[in-house]
Amino acid sequence: MDDPSFWHRLQFGFTIVYHYLFPQLTMGLAFIIVLWKWQALRTNDARYDRAARFWAKIFGVNFALGVVTGVPMEFQFGTNWARFSRYSAGVIGQTLAMEGMFAFFLESAFVAALVFGEAKLSRRKHFGAALAVWLGSWLSGYFIITTNAFMQHPTGHRVLEGVLVLDRPFEFLFNAWTIVQYTHTMMASVVTAAFVVCAVGAFYTLRGQHAEQASLYLKWGTRVALVACLLVAFPTGDRQAKLVAEHQPVALAAMEGRFESGANADLTFIGQPNMKEQRIDNAIRAPMVLSILAYGTPQRSVLGLKEFPRDTWPTNVELLYYSFHVMAGLGTLFIALMAASAFLGWRGTLEKARPVLWVLMLAFPFPYIATTAGWMTAELGRQPWLVYGLFRTVDGYSASVSSGNTLFTLIGFTGLYFVLGLVFLFLVGRELAHGPEHAHG
Repeated sequence: MDDPSFWHRLQFGFTIVYHYLFPQLTMGLAFIIVLWKWQALRTNDARYDRAARFWAKIFGVNFALGVVTGVPMEFQFGTNWARFSRYSAGVIGQTLAMEGMFAFFLESAFVAALVFGEAKLSRRKHFGAALAVWLGSWLSGYFIITTNAFMQHPTGHRVLEGVLVLDRPFEFLFNAWTIVQYTHTMMASVVTAAFVVCAVGAFYTLRGQHAEQASLYLKWGTRVALVACLLVAFPTGDRQAKLVAEHQPVALAAMEGRFESGANADLTFIGQPNMKEQRIDNAIRAPMVLSILAYGTPQRSVLGLKEFPRDTWPTNVELLYYSFHVMAGLGTLFIALMAASAFLGWRGTLEKARPVLWVLMLAFPFPYIATTAGWMTAELGRQPWLVYGLFRTVDGYSASVSSGNTLFTLIGFTGLYFVLGLVFLFLVGRELAHGPEHAHG
């Protein structure tokens, strides 16, 4: 409790987890809105215009809260992590600046046109506005992921007088880790948005309201979610696991709670890490699966934590282990749920399957949980490094900012974000109560 780095990490962790609740829906919803606008333009079917109009309003509320909650994180680089900023700004400052100067401005410039400009724009121009918002949001995501991917697997840099400088921009921007992590993250955002769309469709169907729009939400939500869930698992999730095995083997060992090395490595489905005895208690395992996932063959040996110096182990093995298994377990359940739902929709019986509709309506928080667990897996797995292999976390926080000051501002953020959360729920709830027919007016 007296460790300042703990409070700095906790504050940044809280603010970024809360903030990312909004961009993950924004990025995924922008893609679905573009699909609907394109379909409306192609078929001249007013149902798709009405759906895009309704969800654009929810997008606008979500975007505004994302902006407000994102600002404090930028300041924390200077206030709480000044030594890290001094060390790495010559590299990651480039992408953070590009995100604000190009991607965010592109997205924000067209949000108003998307939400309020339909009556004054032609259908093609309004589709163009939706396309610009989608491109801006996904470009913003790319620059942020590039920054994080550098911290996971630093490339394209050199060290000059004790600080990082950008040496090979192309290698930095197109880091192999970036490409995989970006596609994985974007597909996860589409999963989140599709689950939310499904939940609203199921809600209206169960209440017997807005039947035409509800049917559209269920049809598109289940099908988009199924495709995105499959892409999250393979190839993006599979390739991400292989990158971790190749470049962060100690993180892979901690994610699986694996202490001993060996070939034909088992994948642990369920179990509890026992750090004192260095084993997994009550384990249920699948033989050889971990070796296959990590290296593509059961003959390859997967290293255990005992192969690495203790000071290079992730600083919270138990939380990393549970985060990874929550993410992977929920992802598997998502595929099963959306495959069953899409099948019922294909047969034309989904609207009558009330138990499935209840599950779809209540399932929307779980992609948020899975995404949060996924990011915790990535960030806890990187520890004890801020820039993997180059710069340790304990060396990055601002020594002049005390634990008391950090805790005080954390309490302030908690209260402020609670109020913002209530405002968000009120505004979205009001739109849901009005319904898509109100959006038509």
